[in-house]
Amino acid sequence: MITLKKNWDNLMVSGIPSCRFPHILIKVSIVFVRYKNDGKGRSVPVAKIYTQKEHPITNSQIDKDALWAIRKIQQSGGEAYIVGGAIRDMMLGRKPKDFDIATSLSPRQVQRLFWNARIIGRRFRIVHLFFSGKIIEVTTFRSDEENFEDGKNNLYGTIEQDARRRDFSINSLYYNPSNGQLLDFNDAMADFRRKVIRSLIPLSYTFSEDPVRMIRAIKYQATTGFELMRDVRKAIKKNAERIETCSTSRLTEEVAKILASGYSYEILTNLRKYGLLQFILPCWAMYSSLDAVRISLQDLDKRVQDSKKEGEPVAKEVQLYALIAPLLAFENASEMSPEELFHEAFRQAKILISPMTPPNYELEKAADMVLQDMGVKRVKTRRSAEARAPKKKPNTLGRKSAANEELSVVPAKKRRKRKKKNMKGERIQIPEAPKTLAEEHDL
Repeated sequence: MITLKKNWDNLMVSGIPSCRFPHILIKVSIVFVRYKNDGKGRSVPVAKIYTQKEHPITNSQIDKDALWAIRKIQQSGGEAYIVGGAIRDMMLGRKPKDFDIATSLSPRQVQRLFWNARIIGRRFRIVHLFFSGKIIEVTTFRSDEENFEDGKNNLYGTIEQDARRRDFSINSLYYNPSNGQLLDFNDAMADFRRKVIRSLIPLSYTFSEDPVRMIRAIKYQATTGFELMRDVRKAIKKNAERIETCSTSRLTEEVAKILASGYSYEILTNLRKYGLLQFILPCWAMYSSLDAVRISLQDLDKRVQDSKKEGEPVAKEVQLYALIAPLLAFENASEMSPEELFHEAFRQAKILISPMTPPNYELEKAADMVLQDMGVKRVKTRRSAEARAPKKKPNTLGRKSAANEELSVVPAKKRRKRKKKNMKGERIQIPEAPKTLAEEHDL
């Protein structure tokens, strides 16, 4: 059983409880606390609840399809909240890139609710809701009852357990759009006020369980302007070499996110400071302190930040170009043909960013940009990067918008309609066609 109570413990006047001064009127902010029974007949607090007036998040900031998905889950009897980076960004007054949902329903139950749902993952299954141009991720609450060190951490649990499974406190807030309440199970609001990044999983095994968390911690430090707690900094330096155990695909994904963040220079500088960069980009790290590299990355960061305001992302080849351009060197370039220069640029780029493995056509485009700076233009063949780049195809799994877009109805040929009748000769009432995709889904 879960109950809500007003928390009067924090109401103080000069360090003295306000109940000793009943005649004095004090303007205070009442914090509601979520309690649960501990199984021994005692009520224990599990979360602080902030009302709509006590936090900056509003439904107008949230994607309408995410709101629609949460409403569908809640109408079916499940719990559903916006979680993760979207809440962190909105708390900082920024526009989120993605909206993730956490729910009490199992992946199979979520899949039954949405026709555009696909279950992915092996160890821990999650659901992707496909829409035109975007994917909304729905994750079932995870349990923390098993031993993390043994890898038995992929069981479903309660929202309280799921909150303890979050990596850092600033990612552990849960927002309920139906009532505007923000649930805080880990004193995350205090960390936002203090501007610190605190690990929720014990540092003795959080980075050994998933070394990529070290990269994310440093990335959050740069993008939020918050400070890493002292114990987190020490743990990163101690476990830096564990990053070698990560797959090249995950490291490639993280480097791509860093280049697209708008804070790439600061993040990569801090990765070098904490001893991580030499394991992520060993060759590039040797030259990362050069002024030419700093200028190139700072120019990229300014371009990315400007593009976010305009809503137009910077192309991946431009990001790779900023990473490799200052470090490519050519001997006897005047004696080489354009095709030879291109192959040499591509070869050097592959070595510089190894073991990172971006698509070859993106790296080829970046190499072409380097040649353009030299005033060299090569003749592109049918097998050039542009020809081999994947063409954008319509998302056949998704839908336009379940929230507010009109159905595109193709008019059929006019023909004489016969009025349908039942066995008694009475006319049958035909329901009207759905006006929106959400209405069509419900019907």
